[in-house]
Parts: sequence; structure tokens; C-alpha cells
Amino acid sequence: MSTVIEQKQAVVSEIADKLANSESIVFVDYRGLNVAQATELRRKLREEDVEFKVYKNTMARRATAETNFTEIDEFLVGPTAIATSATDAVAAARVLNDFSKANPALEIKTGIIQGEVTTVDNIKQLAELPSYDGLVAMLLSVLQAPLRNFALASQAVADQKEENENAS
Repeated sequence: MSTVIEQKQAVVSEIADKLANSESIVFVDYRGLNVAQATELRRKLREEDVEFKVYKNTMARRATAETNFTEIDEFLVGPTAIATSATDAVAAARVLNDFSKANPALEIKTGIIQGEVTTVDNIKQLAELPSYDGLVAMLLSVLQAPLRNFALASQAVADQKEENENAS
């Protein structure tokens, strides 16, 4: 019997570690997804380096008590899967939000983003933000715009001078 307790304690410790150390955690109700949809969801999450796992709610509640995230306990009813990302605060939210649009059976319950419990609306807003690479590209575009405009203006002046010389 002690091995069962040890196994349960290991699961609680695993969940508590994820709650404490992940950049983002999203809790979802996956009822209604068929095997093909669940497989596709797992593949998409894996591509973004997001771990997706189903835990017993009682184990998750014990882990929330250890990590002071007990406000999540009200959402730990029914089938609950937990998507965690150790490095990217947006990846889990983006993949799950996009997937839930195409598959309404997947319901986002709540989440923890960078150590703060958040609402479904906040998760969806976060999911709509561009990726890190997209934000960097936007910043570079903004920084390049004055230089590009100056180059275009210089080229226009040079072209105009050349036309004036050819007309003479």
C-alpha cells in the first residue's frame, strides 16, 4: 500500500513542479473530442514544445494546495487536461485557442500565465498576440521604415535629376 501512496505523491510533486515552474499553464475540458482530434491536438502542442497531460483532479487539487494556486480548484471538475509550456508564455494559449475555434468541444477553463492565475478571456487575448518572431519582425519593420523612406526619396531625387539632364 505504501507504493501506491508514493506513486500518488510523485504525481502531486510533478504537478506542483509544473505549476511553480512553467511559463504558462492552461486547463481545458476535452470532453467530446474524438481520438483523431485529440491526436491532432497533441501533435500541434508537441510542435510548440507544450506538454499536454490528463491528471486526476484530486491530485491536481493537492498540488494547487502545495503551490498556493487554490483559486484554480473550482475549475478542477470533470475531465481536465493540463497544457504546460516551460519556455513560451503564449504557445499553449495560442494552440489551444486556435484548436478550440475549429473544435468547439475543447473548452478552455482557466490558466496560469507567468505565475498569475488568469481568466479564459485573458488567455484568448494572449493567444491573439503575434508570436515572439512576429513581434521582432514588426519592430524591425518599424525601425527600417525611416531608412527605407529616405532611400526611396533619394532615389526619386536622383531619377528626377537624370530626367532633367536627359531633357536638356
